Amino acid sequence: MKGIILAGGLGSRLMPLTKITNKHLLPVYDEPMIYYPIRTLVEAGITEILIVTGGNSAGDFLRLLGNGKKFGIKGLNYAYQEGEGGIAEALGLAQHFADNQKVIVMLGDNIIQGSIKKAVEDFDKQPKGSKIFLKEVPDPHRFGVPIIDGNRITAIEEKPKKPKSNYAVIGIYMYDAQVFEMIKSLKPSDRGELEITDVNNIYIKNNIMTYEIIDGWWTDAGTFDSLFKAACLVESKKKKSM
Repeated sequence: MKGIILAGGLGSRLMPLTKITNKHLLPVYDEPMIYYPIRTLVEAGITEILIVTGGNSAGDFLRLLGNGKKFGIKGLNYAYQEGEGGIAEALGLAQHFADNQKVIVMLGDNIIQGSIKKAVEDFDKQPKGSKIFLKEVPDPHRFGVPIIDGNRITAIEEKPKKPKSNYAVIGIYMYDAQVFEMIKSLKPSDRGELEITDVNNIYIKNNIMTYEIIDGWWTDAGTFDSLFKAACLVESKKKKSM
């Protein structure tokens, strides 16, 4: 299985910090944000990773990360997304890299406390389809929200005013090679983007979606509040492990 980290976007909610650099290069406590998703994938056994980025700071990823040797992986690859076409469009740029293998996709501003290694191993054995990760949150209306019936998800609603569960779909997804053809079939949303929720709903419609509820804390780092929260959580975690 190969890993894909999506680290593009304008980071407009973090202006003026992102006026001079990519959001995913900002510090979270004592390390650049991009280090955390890389380490999550490496700990889960992923040895080949592609970073999809964009904007004027794309070259800074290469200067910071190089070939990924310091993370102990086989190789670190890069792709460039032109414009703001959405998460699904960014993922579509990874088709050649994926080489018809299963992929695990992680948004570059998602930081978790625990490990996803067991879930990755389970998905590797799953014959086909996808697996997503959920986390119970106090404000599900801010996220994609799964409608859960027993042990299966029947749909995902994007930022619903009246959420039908208290779970959020977090920014870690696993897909088989079908995902790239699904992306090609998508039409832009009202935002003019190809939405990852639409991809997930195709898998759900085909009844080949599974899910995992993650242990420990999870946060994104895309706003000033969540960036500060992420730094505090990481600080606490690192000090406890000392």
